[in-house]
Amino acid sequence: MKNVGLIILAAGKASRMGKPKQLLTYQGSSLISHAVKIAINSTCKPVVVVLGAYKKEIKPQIDKFPVQIVENPYWETGMSSSIRAGIVAIKESNPKLDAVIIALADQPLISETVFNRLIQSYQETGNIIIASTYDDIVGVPALFSNILFSELINIEGDKGAKALMGKYKDEVLTIEVAEAAIDIDTQDDYDKLFIGS
Repeated sequence: MKNVGLIILAAGKASRMGKPKQLLTYQGSSLISHAVKIAINSTCKPVVVVLGAYKKEIKPQIDKFPVQIVENPYWETGMSSSIRAGIVAIKESNPKLDAVIIALADQPLISETVFNRLIQSYQETGNIIIASTYDDIVGVPALFSNILFSELINIEGDKGAKALMGKYKDEVLTIEVAEAAIDIDTQDDYDKLFIGS
């Protein structure tokens, strides 16, 4: 059995929303609490949450959960700095990890089943990147083998891990994850979440 950790990125300012989207209510709790509960229910161990812009407001929401909270003081430089903070922290506390999954706090339809499917595909194939695909997009949640940890630490800007997916496109295995198409960037996105639910 492979040891796979999970990093939830929740450091952004949510400038398009105009308020901390991590604290929006979904199924009776905040988006960040919901994301953490899903992560804990998966087979991923450990779970690391990277905070930044609204750390003081968000931290009390997840203090009670068995997760490692990491603060990214450089969150304004883009998503790559949060990935770096998460990878550095998870490597230090768990040096024998085989891989990590990078996930976002604002994809509320993602379930633990999605994370477990990523891990199962990794165990069956050994591909160094297992990514979600939806609407002709290849993205997160995505699993990265530990042989890519040093490269994840060195990516820069707001591209996130997409640059690595491009660099190793021949070694990326994708699985269809329609739920990943829903991410909450604007008030309109949030309103649509409840249509028909």
